[in-house]
Amino acid sequence: MRRLRIAKVTVNMGVGEAGERLAKAEKLLEELTGQKPVQLRAKRTIQPFGIRKNLPIACKVTLRGERARAFLDKALTAVERRISARSFDEHGNFAFGIREHIDLPDVKYDPMVGIYGMDVCVAIERPGYRVKHRRLKRTKVGKSHRVTRDEAIEFLRQEFGVEVV
Repeated sequence: MRRLRIAKVTVNMGVGEAGERLAKAEKLLEELTGQKPVQLRAKRTIQPFGIRKNLPIACKVTLRGERARAFLDKALTAVERRISARSFDEHGNFAFGIREHIDLPDVKYDPMVGIYGMDVCVAIERPGYRVKHRRLKRTKVGKSHRVTRDEAIEFLRQEFGVEVV
């Protein structure tokens, strides 16, 4: 029950506008992850950027299990297996950005698609965290069972060979 595992990997592409550019980002995200993305809508209107409330401006995919592990391995290769220590929160979760999707291994540049960046957010947990999310008899995870920042860093070093700077 003390071993760590990857709960989920969330890949987010913020395009900032609806239309053709968002459609291309969705198609690209589906190719990279093998899963259909969902659209994210603007929470409020931002006049200078031409964004209205409820306008679709981004897409995301949540990966779990073996797909999450495989994509995370590719994403870490794109950032040369180096992550800043500031990317980790106190619960062991971390996030990092990929500036260009062509940095991922085995991805070729397509002038019809263009270049997109993405954010990768990873949640790390231990077995037994279901008590926090389930619907019936929901409870808190005990303090000794929570994942700490140092444990998450050590987990990444051992599992993926990541250097934390």
